[in-house]
This record gives sequence, C-alpha cells and structure tokens, in this order.
Amino acid sequence: MRWIGLFIAAALLAGCAAPPAGPGTAGIEALFTVQGGGGSAQVRVLTRAATCPQIAWQGRAREAMAVRAGPATIAARGGAGQPDTKPAQFDVLVCEAAWPPGVTAARIGAVAVPAPRAQVRRIAVIGDTGCRLKASDGAFQDCNDRDGWPLARVAASAAAMHPDLVVHVGDIHYRESPCPVGNGGCAGSPWGYGHDAWQADFFTPARPLLLQAPWVFVRGNHEMCARAGQGWFRFIDPLPWREQRSCNQPAFDGDADYSAPYAVALTPDEQLLVFDSAAAPFRAPAPGSAAFARYREQMVAVQALAARSAHNVFLSHHPLLAFVPGRAGAPPQPAGNAALQAVAADLYPGRLFPAGVDLSMHGHIHLFESIGLAGGQPVSLVLGNSASANEGAAPFPLPAGLQPYPGVVVRDYAARSEFGFAMLELQGGGSWLLTEYTADGQPVLRCAIGDGRSVCSPAPAEPPR
Repeated sequence: MRWIGLFIAAALLAGCAAPPAGPGTAGIEALFTVQGGGGSAQVRVLTRAATCPQIAWQGRAREAMAVRAGPATIAARGGAGQPDTKPAQFDVLVCEAAWPPGVTAARIGAVAVPAPRAQVRRIAVIGDTGCRLKASDGAFQDCNDRDGWPLARVAASAAAMHPDLVVHVGDIHYRESPCPVGNGGCAGSPWGYGHDAWQADFFTPARPLLLQAPWVFVRGNHEMCARAGQGWFRFIDPLPWREQRSCNQPAFDGDADYSAPYAVALTPDEQLLVFDSAAAPFRAPAPGSAAFARYREQMVAVQALAARSAHNVFLSHHPLLAFVPGRAGAPPQPAGNAALQAVAADLYPGRLFPAGVDLSMHGHIHLFESIGLAGGQPVSLVLGNSASANEGAAPFPLPAGLQPYPGVVVRDYAARSEFGFAMLELQGGGSWLLTEYTADGQPVLRCAIGDGRSVCSPAPAEPPR
C-alpha cells in the first residue's frame, strides 16, 4: 500500500507540472485523444506555440497537426446568472489530427499519444469534476485543497489502473465567479469561461489520465452555450469546430445547444450511445415546443443507433431515473430530468429507453448511485461524485416504496456521498462489473450489473498496483 501511495503522490506532482519534455512539446498545455462516433478519434493539443506541433504516426512520416481554433477573446455572453462577468480569453492554439485507420500508436515529440483500442473492456468513469465557484449560490469550494477538491487525486488513481477508455459524464467547468477576498481556500483561482479557468479546472489536474487513454466526453449543463460552451466546442467536442457551433454568438444557440447523438463501439456487440442533454430544462416542455421536438428527434436517433448493436450503454449528463437527498432533513426525492422523461415516455412508454439499452450512466447529481429496476428497465448509474462539492448524505437506504418515476420499482440500490470514481469491466452479453473507488483508489463497492440487476456489496481489498 505504501508503494501505491508513492506512485499516486508522484503522479499528483506530475499533474501540477509541465507536460513531459521532449522535442516538439515546448509550450504544450494539454495533449489528449477524443473518441467520437463511427470509429473516429481526434488527437487534440492546446499549445502556446505559434504553430501546431508535428505528430508521428507509427510507420509513417511526421505531419503537422491542423489548427482547430486560434487564440481569441470573446465578449462576455451573459445569461449564466452570475453578478461578475468578463470576456472569455482563449490564449492558446488548439490543434487536432484525425487518427488514421489501422494506426495503433503515435507520438508528439517524446510523448506517447493515447491510442484507441480495437476493443474496450475497462472504462474509468468520472463526472462533475470542477471546483465550484458560484456567487449566485454563495458556493466557493476549496480549490487549493487536495482534499476539498480532489480531482488530481482521482485522475492519478484512475490512471494507475490503466483503463482502455475514460468517460466523463459531464460538468467539467465550475469556476464561474471570482473567489471572495480573504477566502484562502480558493485564493488566486482563475475564473470565467476562458482558457485559464479550463486549464485550472480540468486540463492540469486531469493530465495523468488524459495521457493514459482516449476519452469520451458527455456534455453537461455547465457546458451549455450561456456558460462554458465556448470552451467545450474549442477544446473537446468531437466534431469539427465552426462558428455556427461555437457558442460565440447567441443567435446560433438554437443549434449549438443541441448535438446529434453518436455511438462509440466497444466490442462487436457493445457500444456507448452519447446524448447531449446540456440544455435540458428542469420542467417538462410542452409537447409542441421546440425543446420537446429537438429532444424527441435526438431520442429517435438513439433508437436507430441502438438497433445496430446487441447491447448498449446510454450516456447523458442528466439522469432519467435517480434520487437526490432531501434538504434540511426531508426524505430523499426522485431526481430524474423531467424534460428527458417526458420525451422518453412519449416514445418508449414504461421503459423510457429503446430496446437494446442495458445500462444508463449519468452525472449531474453529486453522488454515486447504482439502481437496479424492475419491469425491464436498464440499470441506472449516477457517477457525479468525482470532485465538485457533493450533495450531502446519500439517500441510503431508500424509504420503502419510493419510486424514481411513476410505476418504476427499485429492486437494488446502493449509494455513497464521498468523492471517488468508478471502473467498469465488461463481462460480456450486456453484463458489467463495476468497482467504486475512493479518490485515492481504494475499492469501496463492487456491483454485478446485468439483466436489470445491480447487486452491490463491499469491495474486497485489492493488491498493490
């Protein structure tokens, strides 16, 4: 155990330093691989250099990466409900290169680029990771405290487990307001929606994990256009960057706040279905409204994608079936997103998901929850406990008879409030083994998932890695 502690401590120090040195890496702020739909993957680099670096694909000559988006300062958008606003300054060059078919390795200078796997069987899952600085809620997390905001610990611990893929279930950026004068917990933190806040909130602490495996990013409500959407599209959206889908101009938000779902293949029989719920309202939209029509269109597309694979995992930031602790001693409450529920109930009455979906994974609620449901429902996982201030005491055990949606009966339930992350290991045939870990990589719960059940028990200790 001492050995793994030393390893994690070293990785944490690396996460706070510059990227690995080597020819062609000068000025690089972040380097990672984004997994997209249809087998596509993009290498992304954020650099302060004047030109994009070269990438060396295995067995090929080096080639220059292309510019995705140049440095820019974008006027303050407003609409995020915070008393302080300022222009978003993006002072780095964002570069990209499409991963060529058949290539299994690449380097930028001396740094190995995370390569897509032919088959994915181990997935690290994190969510709701940023350090909350939000004046409208009077919420100022201790960003300078590795215990109060443990994303660097989470990233180092997950990286040490060598996953094949990393999934972030949304809400990456949280530093929306300046730290109050005299608050040592967050003193000196950048804030706003520019690169400096993104770098502090995500790219620097997540560096060990970014360099370990490709990522699938699920868009959260913090990444909608009125908030951190500009950084979302510049840095991590899997599609090509263009002005109409940049969140720079409010006139284009009707398009940019919605993205078509896509599938990421894991094996020939298993795939992820990635759904953009960033702009989903808390209340159910009227059936004839634009929001209802857009989400219905996206859910129909999910059904078509699901039909291509025997087993599917549905990913959205907002859960459809979940619970949240009650406030001030009140009992826990259902916490599924009403907008997504309304659309799903219209298309898939009773089940809320199309055929072929065995499992759904979400964030938004800052807890870990594993929910097995009767009536043919897929298991619902909430994995929003990776670093942002949590929701309070997890509602465990649930009050008898409490339902996440009318007519949906809970068979299995486990939850925890503390910070952590999950590792999903594919067992085949739509079955998974989930291990929930602490921020420092100690196993807490182990859940056998399959056939609508999620049976969790205390996890046995693991040998040092």
